[in-house]
Amino acid sequence: MRVGNTWYRSIWRENGTGHVSAIDQTKLPHAFEVFELACLNDAVRAIADMKVRGAPLIGATAAYGIALALAERDTQAALDTAARKLFAARPTAVNLRWALERMQRALATVPAGSRAQAAFDEADRICDQDAAVNEAIGDHALAWIRDKADRNGPVNVLTHCNAGWLATVDWGTALAPIYKAFDAGIDVHVWVDETRPRNQGAALTLWELMNHGVPCTLIVDNAGGHLMQRGQVDLCIVGSDRTTANGDVCNKIGTYLKALAAHDNGVPFYVALPCSTIDFSLADGARIPIEERGEAEVLTLPGATAGGFDRVNIAAPGARAANPAFDVTPARLVSGYATEHGAAARIDAVCGSPTAATAS
Repeated sequence: MRVGNTWYRSIWRENGTGHVSAIDQTKLPHAFEVFELACLNDAVRAIADMKVRGAPLIGATAAYGIALALAERDTQAALDTAARKLFAARPTAVNLRWALERMQRALATVPAGSRAQAAFDEADRICDQDAAVNEAIGDHALAWIRDKADRNGPVNVLTHCNAGWLATVDWGTALAPIYKAFDAGIDVHVWVDETRPRNQGAALTLWELMNHGVPCTLIVDNAGGHLMQRGQVDLCIVGSDRTTANGDVCNKIGTYLKALAAHDNGVPFYVALPCSTIDFSLADGARIPIEERGEAEVLTLPGATAGGFDRVNIAAPGARAANPAFDVTPARLVSGYATEHGAAARIDAVCGSPTAATAS
């Protein structure tokens, strides 16, 4: 998507050099910086430290991590070690496992000595396909917004966390239909949850939307229910880090509460996701591993200062904090799903088998 007058993807290979570059999302919105992934450990750290984040982008980064590992040492041991290290970087997003398994399948018949180039080529294909998949999601989910556009005033969409192009290779999932609507001339406005504790809504979603020119307003996480009670939210659209076979949706912590408020107020609650995010090995969300991140994310806040960037304490000295990164929204609270194959009320209607998910 566009940053200023330049079109960017969130991760790419540089023309000519072939070096892998990505946008450092920990520096946004205060600074736009690009960093290079030069080796396997760079990819592992980028995922673990959330320089790159969002389920599809994590998968794409892991694919390049495999390629970088093989470029350094093309052995089966190196491939196995790379897959193990990358998988351990963040356990919740199913795209990470999906991408690693796809890379291993693609390399299974490639002879040693040729696998690094084959791995880079496959990682490039994953990125190109992800951009195409997300644009298709936007096309299908656009109907949700169009359905609300037949009255005076803007269509007010509430979103949680960041499921825009920064969370994918391009376009995004939950934000893709918003970009499509805005580009089609539909009057649309977005309520952006701040999304504590890492503030991906404030730092990333708002930054994205503002760069594209989409009208948007930042709200605190607990304001969504209040706005719904007052009739100021027409629909909610979120992404997903893992969705189970029955349609339970694992997404950023706080998503479940938005779904409950939407259900209580008769507001449609939609999920936009690629089929690669569906985990058909799990019947429901009860067995999804929930990542527990460090206490410092809750006990401190980052921000821009006169001297650069810093974190400030917001709790009493010695305070402890719990920091589950995700929660699970039951399928019964979801009004509909949009994947690259279409939009429907049930997940199996738009991605009904593991084969369909693997193909995407």
